[in-house]
Order: sequence, then structure tokens, then C-alpha cells
Amino acid sequence: MHETLPLLEISDFPPIRREKIDTLQVNIGYRCNQTCVHCHVNAGPTRREMMSAENLALIPEVLRTRKIASLDITGGAPELHEGFRDLVRSARALDVHVMDRCNLTILFEPGQENLAEFLAENKVEVVASLPCYSLDNVDKQRGKGVFDKSIAALQKLNTLGYGEPGSGLLLKLVYNPLGPSLPPDQEALEADYRRELSAHFGIVFNQLFALANMPIKRFGSTLVSKGQFADYMRLLKDNYSADNLDGVMCRSLVSVDWQGNLYDCDFNQQLGIEVPGRLHLRDLLQRDMRNTPIRVADHCFGCTAGQGSSCGGAL
Repeated sequence: MHETLPLLEISDFPPIRREKIDTLQVNIGYRCNQTCVHCHVNAGPTRREMMSAENLALIPEVLRTRKIASLDITGGAPELHEGFRDLVRSARALDVHVMDRCNLTILFEPGQENLAEFLAENKVEVVASLPCYSLDNVDKQRGKGVFDKSIAALQKLNTLGYGEPGSGLLLKLVYNPLGPSLPPDQEALEADYRRELSAHFGIVFNQLFALANMPIKRFGSTLVSKGQFADYMRLLKDNYSADNLDGVMCRSLVSVDWQGNLYDCDFNQQLGIEVPGRLHLRDLLQRDMRNTPIRVADHCFGCTAGQGSSCGGAL
């Protein structure tokens, strides 16, 4: 694995500062049932890093103390953590909106047979990765058989009301390009997804997020190996738009790793770029991070290139 941080640290990305924290994004573990080429977390079945019960218990306390509106749970496959469901219940008891970053195939793993029903009962927003609406492209990026399982999972979620207007059960899909290119126009791509998924599989969903691939971890290492890293960074910088700066999620989000350490975003987390002062989840019980500086490097151009891209799609 090639380290990409040394290639990103010297940066001319403009300084930005944090506003009020509206979203707590927590990575509760790197174990996953898939090994995806584009994964910036480098997750997989052999990873063993999982959040402790002590740190999990801090999350509802922080949500209540800081009056944070949304909890964004990610991984790995976060559902594989034995504390996932209790965390969801605790957050929903506080009337916090919960998002589950779901890879869809997890619904068919042993022990997860009633996962879809659990998510629906607790009105958890499902943010599901589906990098394309064609079998060949998805299986190439995520592994053989992933597309068929993903379609079956979406159909199961639809039967529970996910994606249906007025159900209150939000189903959002995530697109990533196959290689070192910017995602196409999100609105046009969403129309393509709706048409193809409905016509061929009867699937409905609420929204599509088009995300740029970040030049870090597994994807960044692949770029280095293929001699494409410099060209991809040039693409991101050449398409930089200052208009996207106000909408990047790091302004209103704080990212937490499996050990409870704080980062400005999930990408900084994977690069080991901690927030100034090296804060922990427990520090949020006493500290308001509003107006603190956000640590930036060249990968931040991935969120501000073209139509912009963050955890919430195009900006």
C-alpha cells in the first residue's frame, strides 16, 4: 500500500473554519463483508478494529450535550458491530436523525436477516452505495455477485416502504466513478438511475449522491501504482470551484474514529490528520468546536472540484 499523505500535505487549499456541529459522523469499525477498489477506509473481512463499549456509550451523551441533530454511522459495514443496534436505539430515543452508511449486501449476511426491518422500525435513513446501475461495472468495482445482492437488498427495502413518497423512510444511493475521473452531473445521473432501476428492477429511491473518489488509501495507492496520481490531482485542482467552499460538510460535521478520536472529516480520519489539539469524543462533553480551524490538504480539492462532493453528494 502506497502512502499518499506525503503527496498531499503541501497544499494551497484555502483556509476554512467550522460552524455549529449539526452532524456527528462515527466510524464504529473497519470490518466489512466486502473489499472495494474505491474504499478510502481500506475496510474488509480481515479488519478487527471495532469501537469499544466505553466509547459507544459516549455517543448519546455527546448528542444530547451538544444538541446535535444527526448521527451518521459508518464503517466498514457498521451493522457488523455488536453495539450497532443499541446505538441506533439510544440515538432515536433522543429524537436524533440516524443515517446508516450501508453497502446493501450486508442485509444477507448471517445474523442480519432482520436488519432491514430493524432499520425501518427505527426510521433510520439508509445511505446505500451503488456505484452504477449495471452489473458489470458494480461487480468490477465491488466484487463478483455484489450487484445482484444489492438489487435484491434494494427491493427488500422498497417492500418495507423505503424510497416511497410519504413513508418517512429515506433511501439514498451513492455513486462513485470507476476510475480517476470526476462524477457526471448529479441531477442527470439521478434521472438515469431512476429510469434504469425502475424499468429493470422496479426499484424506487429518494436521492442520488455523486461522490468523487478521494486520492487516499486503497484508491490513492492504486493511482500511484498506475502512475496516475499526479494527473488525477491536476484534474481535481483544474476543476476547483470556490463556490463549493460554503457547502462542504466539514463545516458542520465532526468525524470520530473507532478509538473515539476526532477529525474534521472521514477523509482526514483515514489520513491520520487529527483536529487541532488532538481531541477525543469525551472532549465534546465540555468543548464547543465552533469557529475552530479545519485542517486541510490537497485531497480537499476532491470535495470542491466541479459540482462539488461531500458525504451529502454534489454541493
